[in-house]
Amino acid sequence: MEKWAVRIGGCQNYRDGLYDWIMIKDNHVDACGSIKKAIAKVHKYLQKNKLDLGITVEVRNLVEVHEVMEAGGITRIMFDNFELPLLREAVAIVNNRFETEASGGVTLHTIRKIAETGVQFISVGALTHSAGSLDLSLKIQK
Repeated sequence: MEKWAVRIGGCQNYRDGLYDWIMIKDNHVDACGSIKKAIAKVHKYLQKNKLDLGITVEVRNLVEVHEVMEAGGITRIMFDNFELPLLREAVAIVNNRFETEASGGVTLHTIRKIAETGVQFISVGALTHSAGSLDLSLKIQK
C-alpha cells in the first residue's frame, strides 16, 4: 500500500522488491569481501538465471565510490548518509558514468540542498517505512 501511495503522490519507486532490481548493500559487500566480488557474484547470478536487472551499489565513503568506478558493470551508485560536501565530490567523481542516488536522513528540510549537489535520484525511505496508518475499521458511530 505504501509504495502505491508513493506513486499516487507523484513520486516513483524504482523497485518493488528483490525480484525487479538488484541492490548491493553494505552488508553484502562485507559478506563478499569487497565491492568487486559482490558485483561479480551478482553478474554470475543474473547470467545463470537469464535476468536483465538494474544494479544499485550502496557506498559508504569515497574509497568505495572509486572501487565501484573501477569495477563498473552497475546501473546506479547510492551514496548512503554522505555529508553535503562529500556528496558533491562523489557526484563529480561519477561524472554521469552511472546514475547517482542519495539516501539516508532525507527530510523536507534537507532535500533541496541534497538535490543541489547534482545527484540524480534521492531516496526518502520515510515515504514507505514511516507512513502513518489510516483507521479503516468501519465502526458505526452512535
